[in-house]
Amino acid sequence: MQPVLAFDVYGTLIDTQGVSVELERRLSDATKAAEFAKRWREKQLEYSFRHGLMGAYVPFSECTREALVFTDRALQTGLSDNDQDHLMAVYAELPAFADVIPALDQLRDAGIRCVAFSNGTQEAVTKLLTRAGVESHMDDVVSVDDVKRFKPDPAVYAYLRTRLEARPEHTWLISSNPFDVIGATHAGLRSAWVRRHSDAPFDPWGGEPDMTVTDLEALADRMSR
Repeated sequence: MQPVLAFDVYGTLIDTQGVSVELERRLSDATKAAEFAKRWREKQLEYSFRHGLMGAYVPFSECTREALVFTDRALQTGLSDNDQDHLMAVYAELPAFADVIPALDQLRDAGIRCVAFSNGTQEAVTKLLTRAGVESHMDDVVSVDDVKRFKPDPAVYAYLRTRLEARPEHTWLISSNPFDVIGATHAGLRSAWVRRHSDAPFDPWGGEPDMTVTDLEALADRMSR
């Protein structure tokens, strides 16, 4: 039986550092722009974890905006409300990594079902992937918003399997985020870590993903054999 591949979106299909170009325009400082983009992303994830633990779910876009406000304050960049609104709009139109569409085409040619699986709402993720030219290469978009939890809560991976009507051993989570890979593995799914940066460490939790690849084209080559 062919596997079903569920691709994380932010950081795996979509380049979250793509906002750095606009930040550099606003801040007129490439180094500070890069630091801002990195801290914004880190805080975005932290806030989703905290909302999840508190049982105080909000849409992922709220975590993104909260993280933007915090980063502006922490780095004392003095962004105006208009600046923040503009950056949120840019975040909704981030680009896909160059390997995404070729890999998805190869996988689908091999008869492998591919879906997007994200913390973002289905509407937001569908629009994001459409703008990036990726949505038409996917079989479906699955959002944690349907269960009002965030990754890596086991409930979201259970929901994914229910939506896909697939057995755990046939369901693969594909992500560049180690916490997501670990969460899926803990929930009984297969997993592949996309190690987009050669110096990126994997969390030392005593377990490894079923597969580690440097990019999605490498993943497609191995899955299509």
